[in-house]
Amino acid sequence: MSYPKIEFLFLSEEDMIRAGVKNMPGCIEAMEEVVKCLNSGDYVMGGENHNSHGSQVSFPKDSPFPNMPKDEGDDRRFMAMPAYIGGPFDLMGMKWYGSNMANKALGLPRSILTVMLNDKNTGEPLCLMSANLLSAYRTGAIPGVGAKYLAPKHARVCGICGPGVMGKSSLSAIVATCPEIREVKVKGRGKKSLEAFVAYVKKTYPHLERVEAVETIEELIRDTDIAAFTNSGGTDPSTYPFVKGEWIKPGALIIGVSCFDMDAEFMKAHTTLVVDNMQLYEAWAEEFPYPSFGANNIIGSKFTDMVHDGVITKDDIYDLGDIIYGKKPGRVRDDQIFIYSVGGMPVEDVAWGKVCYDRARALGLGTKLTLWNKPDLY
Repeated sequence: MSYPKIEFLFLSEEDMIRAGVKNMPGCIEAMEEVVKCLNSGDYVMGGENHNSHGSQVSFPKDSPFPNMPKDEGDDRRFMAMPAYIGGPFDLMGMKWYGSNMANKALGLPRSILTVMLNDKNTGEPLCLMSANLLSAYRTGAIPGVGAKYLAPKHARVCGICGPGVMGKSSLSAIVATCPEIREVKVKGRGKKSLEAFVAYVKKTYPHLERVEAVETIEELIRDTDIAAFTNSGGTDPSTYPFVKGEWIKPGALIIGVSCFDMDAEFMKAHTTLVVDNMQLYEAWAEEFPYPSFGANNIIGSKFTDMVHDGVITKDDIYDLGDIIYGKKPGRVRDDQIFIYSVGGMPVEDVAWGKVCYDRARALGLGTKLTLWNKPDLY
């Protein structure tokens, strides 16, 4: 038996930029299609439940083996995130990354990412792509989809907690979706990162009337129409930014891309809870036994803990896809407060990767690599 030559495309970060990976309006449009696929069930992720975020390798605190990596702090891990996404994408792929906070001391990003796209039937590799920008933009675009359906009318003030890559991409999506934004507040830990973020925002969005760094979560939340938490965090909820209900402006949208916390009784009584894919949070509840929140630092895991505790029912958690399809109501009152949880899923990376891959092929970008070229190997 002989096999044909197999080639695949490699796309560098520069290739990805030329292919439009930083096209936020286009990414928001693609992510809305992803949310629709999630809601209709036209996708498969890892695990027996087909909804696993991915397979993670974490390291021990101590090891008798001198070359084995050790757990040196938050986000010290490797992760493989396979997924099939249907709809207009119809492709298999996997996001792969290593993460280490110590990278920053080396001038490297915390996570270094690649995505591989594969033929859904044969398994042939189609494209290996640099994915740091891809991941950043799809991460921001999902909040953008939420803002499209949940944000208050005429939103003018946006707050960002965490002046990093996720903060920049989330702000990009919010500005693209809510064009009347005129003020941006940012909360961070270090003076240098805050100053850099403020300078970046002023340069990137010259139409804004005010950009300022604030010192407290209360300042970030008060009088803010849309707030996004994009900060890093560990596994101890007591260390997460805490939002008091009395600070929240009536009608505000609070987006949890990363960790923050709120009082469960306030959320039950005064907010509408929305997630990007309910089945993901149910899978997390299986993978991280109760209490899930903390082991997984996304606020949607607090929602499922609240169901476990009998504070709310599952029906009190809205799936964004249900709102898009009109199965459940979105905003019905001007003063309605939304808490929107963003989990992040590999289907999003595969979908945006597919869009960029198609564009790269059309433009003749990338480098062709040969997997094998000897038909008699087997």
